Amino acid sequence: MAAKTRKARFERKSSETVIKGELNVDGKGVTKLKTPIGLLSHMLDLFCFHGYFDLALDVKGDTHIDIHHTNEDIGIVLGKAFKDALKDKKGIRRFGSGFAPMEDTLGHSVIDISGRGHLRLNLDKAGISPMKDAEDGFTLQHLEHFLESFAKQLGANLIVTVHIPRGSNPDTHTVAETVFKSLGMAMDQATQVDPRRKGVPSTKGLID
Repeated sequence: MAAKTRKARFERKSSETVIKGELNVDGKGVTKLKTPIGLLSHMLDLFCFHGYFDLALDVKGDTHIDIHHTNEDIGIVLGKAFKDALKDKKGIRRFGSGFAPMEDTLGHSVIDISGRGHLRLNLDKAGISPMKDAEDGFTLQHLEHFLESFAKQLGANLIVTVHIPRGSNPDTHTVAETVFKSLGMAMDQATQVDPRRKGVPSTKGLID
C-alpha cells in the first residue's frame, strides 16, 4: 500500500525563484520539466529515468543574474519532496549504490537515507575541461551545490565519486551525466520497499 502512495506535491516561492511540481517515487521514469537551466533539466530527466521516478517540475528563477539561486533551490525542493514522499520511511532499504560509466569516466553514488544530511564529492577538477557550449553556464560548482542542497534537505549521507583515468579529459556534461545516472540508480535502490523490513530501517526505531 505504501508504495502506491509515495507521492509529494510541492511549491516554493521566494524573491529569487518560484518552483512547483509533483514527485512520484514509485513511477516509471516519466518527466515533465520546465526549468531555465537546460543542462540541469537534462540531468534530472536522466536521474528520473534511471531511478523510475515520475517528476513534474515548473521553475521560474532569476537567471538574468546567474543560475546559482535557481540551481540550488531546485536541489532544495527535490530533496524535500523525496523526504515528504517517503514519510516515516518504514520498510525502505535505506542504502543504495549505483555506477554509471560514460567513455573513460565512471560515476559512483552511494547514499544512506539516515536523517543526517551530508555530501562528499570526490572529484579531480583539474582533470576536467570546461563545458564551452553550455549557454546556461552550468559548472562543477553548480553540480556540487545542487547535490549538497539535495542531500541536506532529504536528510541523506551522499558520497559521490567520479573516477577519471590519468590522461583523460572529460567535459562537465560527461561528468554530470555519470553523477545523475548513478544517483538515480542509488536512490531507486535506497527507496525500494524491502518486504522483510516491517518497520523503520534503523536500530533507533526512527529516522528524522
